[in-house]
Formats: sequence, structure tokens, C-alpha cells
Amino acid sequence: MRISVVGAGLAGTECALQLAHKGYDVDLYEMRPQTQTPAHKTGEFAELVCSNSFGSEGAISGPGQLKYEAQLLGSFILKTAKEYQVPAGQALAVDRERFAKELSNVVQNEPRIQVHAKVVERLSDIPRPAVLATGPLTHESLAEDLKVFFGGDFLYFFDAIAPIVDADTINMDIAWKADRYDKGTADYINCPMNKEEYENFIAAIQGARKIEPKDFEKTNFFEGCMPIEVMVDRGVETPRFGPMKPVGLKNPRTGKDAWAIVQLRQDNREATAYNIVGFQTRMAYAEQMRVFRMIPGLENAEFLKLGSIHRNLFINSPLCLNPDLSSKKDEQLFFAGQITGVEGYFESTCTGLAVAHFLDQKLKGKPFSRFPRDSALGSLLESITAPERAENFQPTNINFGLFPSIQERNKKLKKEKQIQSARQSMENWVKS
Repeated sequence: MRISVVGAGLAGTECALQLAHKGYDVDLYEMRPQTQTPAHKTGEFAELVCSNSFGSEGAISGPGQLKYEAQLLGSFILKTAKEYQVPAGQALAVDRERFAKELSNVVQNEPRIQVHAKVVERLSDIPRPAVLATGPLTHESLAEDLKVFFGGDFLYFFDAIAPIVDADTINMDIAWKADRYDKGTADYINCPMNKEEYENFIAAIQGARKIEPKDFEKTNFFEGCMPIEVMVDRGVETPRFGPMKPVGLKNPRTGKDAWAIVQLRQDNREATAYNIVGFQTRMAYAEQMRVFRMIPGLENAEFLKLGSIHRNLFINSPLCLNPDLSSKKDEQLFFAGQITGVEGYFESTCTGLAVAHFLDQKLKGKPFSRFPRDSALGSLLESITAPERAENFQPTNINFGLFPSIQERNKKLKKEKQIQSARQSMENWVKS
């Protein structure tokens, strides 16, 4: 049996490797590097274009539980991320270049996967059964075909990328390494601002020239990846309660709390590159260099990569997809990745993992067995397929708000019980 997978991002790569591991022959279609996107820089599979972090590994957290379940299911992306992990406190961050190169080698050396370097422009060009994992930067021709196929239930928002700084150009006489409340292993570089510096910095962001999209009238930014200037537009104090919050980071040189803090996270294994956490931006390149060098400790910063903005596409999955992520109009056509309305690297990965399991069930004539509702996987898929979510559907990360509620007044204990229930249910599902 041959299965088509379109797109070699995180979801497509995970799905293709899972299907090959289950004994299927896979035709994997990827347009890069022949046809690039506005955000990608290489032709490697599973390239990370925004952050290098897969989110928290904390045991009592939604992202941590999602990783636990993916490990139970043998996620190839998770395994490789662990191999190329870089320090990031409680988060799973990777050396993005080595991570992508390793996965590209694994895919290209898998005898059951045949890679086709080509653009898929129409759904009719894809042999069934098929998995569409083209991601947020689906080629324009295919996106137009999808709009026709779904009859208008095709949506979009805009995503923005944070800049990356050369570690040797960070002034460590001003900045220092620490994690909030000294949790973790002091993995973040912290740049402090006093009140005057903060106010001048905010004013500079407000006055900076921005790159505005021209092909859409309305710009919808996902809350978890909002440009710093959009955050400032919501209120000049907003960043101090977001990515620039100073809590838990006492300056070891002064013994005092700063008015605001800018954090940088290690971006590669050699620790030669750091990304500015939460500073996705649509500012013009020259403006980025001018404004970000106002950050104490970054006055002489050299930027290895500047921020940018790109379009994300997703479908109204609650209207368009079945619980197994197949199309209601064509049950041999499955969808995975951010195009389904999940947001986040690992959430995207897990939809590819899920589709491989669901497709395997279907092709073997087995009844559909969904993930337990109280598991992280079950909760995530419920959030993108439950019909009642169709109205005002927006992308979502995994979070405790997606898990079934339980009766417990103590918030900490409630989360612990939700995780305990999720782990037990998922372990039982895997054994069944």
C-alpha cells in the first residue's frame, strides 16, 4: 500500500516516518528548496522557522503531558529533539540546524519513503490515500484549490518571527544568566531595563517603520506569537506583563528587581546564537537593528537573523474534518499540522503522529479508536474537531483549558489530578 504525504515540515515528517515504520510505502512531496517560502531559509525537512523551542517539559503542564504521550507512541520528532537539545530551563529547545539536518537524513535514508521535490498545486494531483501537511505556508495554487474544495471555510492569520543574536556580541557586563526564581540551570540571558529605558524603548517601537501586509485587509495574529509592536499597541505596559515581565529575576549586581527584563534563549548547541524571547516582529530590518540595540546588553548586538512576518493558513476543522482528521468530503484525504488549526511546533507534530495511527486503523479495517478524551492528545484533537467549536474557530496550543474539568478547588491539586488521569488513560490506550 502506498500513501501520499504532502509537506515535509514537522507534521509531515513525523507522519511519513510513522507510516514507514508501520510498513507502508510513502510518497513524500516537498516543494523546498526548489520553491521557497517567505519564512524558510533552507531545504531541510522539519525546519523550525519561528522559535527553536518545543515548549515546556514540566510534568504538570499541558505541553509536558503532550510530550509524555508522544513518547509513548514513539514520536520520531521528539526523539530527535532530545538528541539535539540545548539548555532552555524547563523548555525543550533544540539546535535547529542540526535537528533539521538529522531528520532530513533519516527520511532520505528510509527505504520505504520516496521523496518527490515538486509543488503540488491541486488536490486532484495527490494519489489517495493522502495526508496533507503543507503547513501554514501552503503554496498559493494549492491554497486556492483548498478554498474551492472547502467552499469558503478556509481561514488565515499572520505569524511573526523573533530575531536571533550572535552570542559573542551580547554585553555580559550588563546582562546575566538565570532562570526565573532560580528554577532550572540558569539557561536564559537577561537584559535589565530601568523605567526610563523601558519608556524610551516602547516609544521607539511605536515610532518604528513596520512592514504591512498588502494582500489582506484584516491581520489576525495568534495570541501566542504576537509581534511586540502589536502588544505595545494594546497598552504601553503590556510587555511588562508578558515577555518583559521582571518577576523572579533579581539582578545579581544590584540585588534589585529591574523595571523590565528582556530574555534571550539559546538557539544552538554551541551557544553561539540566542533568540530574543517573545520578540516576534514586523518592523523593517533597519528599524529592528536600531530599536533592539536600545536593549541594555545588546547595544553592540550582531543579528544572525532578523524578525519577519508570514501568512498562516488553516481550515475550519470543526466544520471540515472528521474526528480522525480526514475530510468530510473525501475520507481518503487526511490533514495534519498547523493547517488543521493547532498552533505550536509540537502540537503540529502530534497531529502528524495521530493521523498515522488513524490511517493505519482505517487501512487495516479496524474500528476508529480515538485517543482518550482526558489525555492531552485527545483534548487537543477535540479542540479542533468538536462541531460546537466551529463558530469563531481560532488556532490553539495545548493548555489545561482544553482538558476535561474535574471537581477540585485547589488549582495546583486540580492540575496534578488532570495529569494523573491523562497519563493513566493514555497508558491504558497504548496497551489496548
